[in-house]
Amino acid sequence: MTSAFSWLYSDVVKDHFTNPRNVFSPDEDFKADAEGMTGNVKCGDQMLFMLKVEDDVIKDVRWKTYGCASAIASTSMLSDVIKGMTIRDAYNIKPEDIATRLGGLPDNKIHCSVLGDKALRAAIDNYLEKTGRAGAFRNEGAKIVCTCLNISDRDIEEAVKQGARDWEGLQERTKIGTVCGGCRKEAEELLHDYVHIFGD
Repeated sequence: MTSAFSWLYSDVVKDHFTNPRNVFSPDEDFKADAEGMTGNVKCGDQMLFMLKVEDDVIKDVRWKTYGCASAIASTSMLSDVIKGMTIRDAYNIKPEDIATRLGGLPDNKIHCSVLGDKALRAAIDNYLEKTGRAGAFRNEGAKIVCTCLNISDRDIEEAVKQGARDWEGLQERTKIGTVCGGCRKEAEELLHDYVHIFGD
């Protein structure tokens, strides 16, 4: 292999891409207690996460994705990391935690690493709903983007899920940036990433 490709991905990324762990196979008898799906196959990225949970501890996991090497490697690593974790700890894992464990990802591929944690959170939300605790962790681990109105990255994510596709649509749903406007750059970057993941 030429050296032109060597700088793109770490050896850990390459290993998790070529030998992904915990991938779901329809042929196995995996009975999930919860499932979460995120992404948009039209954009080329979609992820399914399936969990076996006992006493709020993740005992086993399976996943399936349509995505690039970064998405596959990130989710493979994530699936290994969360085994044995409580659902609360797993819910608060950040994409940068997984990227660090992978030895880093190219800047233009960081957005791919968020698919796994979002599908994981969706699966945990599904489990919480099934066990009568809907929304119990919803704001945990959220990052405040607009300090004037206390709007978080999770609020922006939810606005995109509800149909926001541009700055005006985001403002309509959240009122973000209507006080000082200092959050606009960061908010628009998040908006772009979430539209890529959840957009039609």
